Amino acid sequence: MNRAVAPSALPLPPASGGRREGDPPGGRSWVVLDGPLGLESGATLPGVRLAYETWGRLAPDCANAVLVLHALTGDSHAAGPAGPGHPSAGWWDALIGPGRALDTDRWFVVAPNVLGGCQGSTGPSSRRPDGARWGGDFPHLTTRDQVAAEARLADALGIGRWAAVIGGSMGGMRALEWAVSRPGRTGSLLVLAAPAASSAEQIAWGGTQIAAIRNDPGWRGGGYHDAPPGSGPHLGLGLARRIAHVTYRSEAELGARFGRRAQPGELPPRSGRYQVESYLDHHAAKLVRRFDAGSYVVLTEAMNAHDVGRGRGGVARALRRADMPALIAGIDSDRLYPPAQQAEQASLLPGADRLRIIESPCGHDGFLIETDQVGALVRELLPRAADPAGPDTRSGPDNRPLPLECP
Repeated sequence: MNRAVAPSALPLPPASGGRREGDPPGGRSWVVLDGPLGLESGATLPGVRLAYETWGRLAPDCANAVLVLHALTGDSHAAGPAGPGHPSAGWWDALIGPGRALDTDRWFVVAPNVLGGCQGSTGPSSRRPDGARWGGDFPHLTTRDQVAAEARLADALGIGRWAAVIGGSMGGMRALEWAVSRPGRTGSLLVLAAPAASSAEQIAWGGTQIAAIRNDPGWRGGGYHDAPPGSGPHLGLGLARRIAHVTYRSEAELGARFGRRAQPGELPPRSGRYQVESYLDHHAAKLVRRFDAGSYVVLTEAMNAHDVGRGRGGVARALRRADMPALIAGIDSDRLYPPAQQAEQASLLPGADRLRIIESPCGHDGFLIETDQVGALVRELLPRAADPAGPDTRSGPDNRPLPLECP
């Protein structure tokens, strides 16, 4: 018996799977930035709001704050159970909490939803000051713009210096940008499975996913957010997710899990699916119900533009600016961001001693899956955090230090 590729029992997907106003807040808090955000392009973005979650308590001297940065389709819910406002459990739940690597009895952990995202922070599905949705008019963002917004969030929280900035994949790109652009605010650094600059192949993978979304008739130039269910670019977003997910896992793992086996009850030569195709369909169907296609495009474009050396004399010169203690880790089976890219960082960062390798059969997703190994790196890093004593380095809109008091 053959079945259609798209399970007919599922309801039509919404035009956007991102968070909508009126949805349960879950564990989120929000900060609205004071004044517009200047972007690297020269444009400005008004009315910026960032969603974030916190765990633990900020110390009186504000020296125990740790910034945790999520990957492309992640959000601020790094820890905690699924529930109203959070369709799934925290993506690093095993690392954050009392007695865990990021021990919330000791550390104040902050995880923002990235600028351009769709889970509470300003992005393409958000409304402009005139009340219309940004849609396809949302401005181009870079990693530097996203970190500039996160620095303004830190200012609002009274945090002049992070004890550590930690991120993997897209989050690792932002962590590196924090270290290079704001070394005085980055006490220590952990980068997992991320490059200092996106390569031609990585840009090609990202560009292919963007094209899949933009070529969907439901894209409508990015102006689809108020379309009825089933009329948004869910087919393009689902295809983008399938492409991406192949790069996130390793050939060996896919072979061991699925081989050439057919999905039970289906015949691949007669419009049925192989098990690996069903697996990709499953992940595509999940994503279109929890993510926004416009955010996927904006964030992927920012990842493609990522280059810490742009305008700074190249990657090597830029990384030499980041002199805090640093741990750089690659995943041995990662074919998206191979360990050679992290080896370059480890050799150039003044505070890094050597490349660390996470052993995993799971490919790039190992930074999310191998929490015991990641936790060991976190436990190694935090005691090495740079001494937070010294002048406050929080920056105002004109990038001059602000002498703020810790609340």
